[in-house]
Amino acid sequence: MWKVKEQLRTLLRTASLEDAATAKTELEELVKAAACPETNRLYRTVCRWWKESEVLIITGATTGKVEANNTAIKNTKRTARGYRNPANYKSILLLRSAVRTAALHSSQGFISP
Repeated sequence: MWKVKEQLRTLLRTASLEDAATAKTELEELVKAAACPETNRLYRTVCRWWKESEVLIITGATTGKVEANNTAIKNTKRTARGYRNPANYKSILLLRSAVRTAALHSSQGFISP
C-alpha cells in the first residue's frame, strides 16, 4: 500500500501532462494490485479531480496562500472572543496580516533593517 502513496506523490510532482498520464496509469496498476477499499477510493478521488490536477501540473498554482490566510483568520477569531465591534475585529485581522507580511518580507530580504 505504501507504493500507492509514493506513486501518488510521483504523479503530483510530474512536470508534464504526458508524464502525469503515465504516472496515473502506474498508479491504477498499483491500486488494482493492492485490491484494498482505501486505495480504490483514493484512485476514484484522483480520477474525479483529474482536471484540477492537470491545472496544478501545468501552472503549478495552488490555493496554499488563501488557505494559510483563512487559517490565520480562524486563529485570530478563536483568540479574539471579546471583540463585539466589527470594525475593531477587522482592524485586528488587518494588523495581524500586516505583521505576518512584514515578517515574511523581512526574512526574505525585501525590507532592509
